[in-house]
Amino acid sequence: MVKLTKRMNMIYKNIDLKKQFSIENAIDQLKNLSKVKFIESVDISINLGIDPKKTEQNIRGNVCLPHGTGKKIKFAIFTSGKEIAEIKKLGIKLVGMEDLAIKITNGEKDFNVVIAKPEAMDIVSKLGPILGPKGLMPNPKLGTITNNITKTIKKIKNGQINFRNDKNGIIHASIGKINFTNYKIKENLHILLKTLKKYKPLKLKGNYIKNIYISSTMGISIKITKDCTNLIN
Repeated sequence: MVKLTKRMNMIYKNIDLKKQFSIENAIDQLKNLSKVKFIESVDISINLGIDPKKTEQNIRGNVCLPHGTGKKIKFAIFTSGKEIAEIKKLGIKLVGMEDLAIKITNGEKDFNVVIAKPEAMDIVSKLGPILGPKGLMPNPKLGTITNNITKTIKKIKNGQINFRNDKNGIIHASIGKINFTNYKIKENLHILLKTLKKYKPLKLKGNYIKNIYISSTMGISIKITKDCTNLIN
């Protein structure tokens, strides 16, 4: 049996996990229980009523959160020619083609978004074993395989995030930082849910959004009451 730390014991003693919370109260609980020395992310887990084994029911897309995630975005860009100099002017250092692929193969990890020109995918595809498990492989459905790299960079810097369900039909996403106002966190969640609604499979029977949990980086998951889905109406 895993022994709980004093911090986790404190959290469990101060919250009833059998209870469901309104989004406002859930955010307040996360803030009150955050006792770490860094600014935690606020994460959301949305359990969808889809069958992940059916290709037509899998959910994948992107959304621009009005208040961003608060995370620092670090790019790796696969392109060539004059565009390399243009992108480096934006403060992005990891830019190139075969040379960038070699850096990543040799252990370069200082990036959390990968964007590629279509013609670079022969090179990028060979990095699948490295990028794939981290969810970093460029994909046209996510807008990360594109001919307009500068525009895509600006969108992501302005709060665009990608989402896709895991093998259990759950969407995981970051919707802000613990020091965001409640309003900003709620509005980010509102836009995410509203966007997910547009991706609902046409032939899906039953509830599309089954359960929603909110958590902080070092905290616990709190279940949000179903009235939270009113945000998408």
